Amino acid sequence: MSPHTDKALLFLRISIGALMLVWGMDKFADPVHGVRVAERFYFGLFASASVMPLLGALQVLMGVLVVVGAFRRYVYPALALVTGITLLGVWRSIIDPWGWMLEGANALFFPSLIIFAAVLVLIAVRDTDRIALQPYSKQGSSS
Repeated sequence: MSPHTDKALLFLRISIGALMLVWGMDKFADPVHGVRVAERFYFGLFASASVMPLLGALQVLMGVLVVVGAFRRYVYPALALVTGITLLGVWRSIIDPWGWMLEGANALFFPSLIIFAAVLVLIAVRDTDRIALQPYSKQGSSS
């Protein structure tokens, strides 16, 4: 890979990891917001203010691991799960961003599709990402 590709992957990792940090910290700063989000988009699953700090801690940890590029074989599938669940939670906004046919759609949630696609790119190239805490190893890294 070229140095430019390495830097682009690093930027992608930092931006998606930062998103996890923001989502996680929000659960600490405003657990009630997390409960409202869970009730509105995720059928009330984990809709408890007492659960939000635990979920927030897991998202913050995931964000840090993504940013530094550690344990990618395990963290990236978990990241895909989180962003995939988010994508499913806002499906109306993917199919009908302007809400012309589906109530509850919002064009601001459309980037969830792009975020999920970016995570799939990270998974696809994880073994070639060299600017990471655990860089690529030809023997099959533990990244």
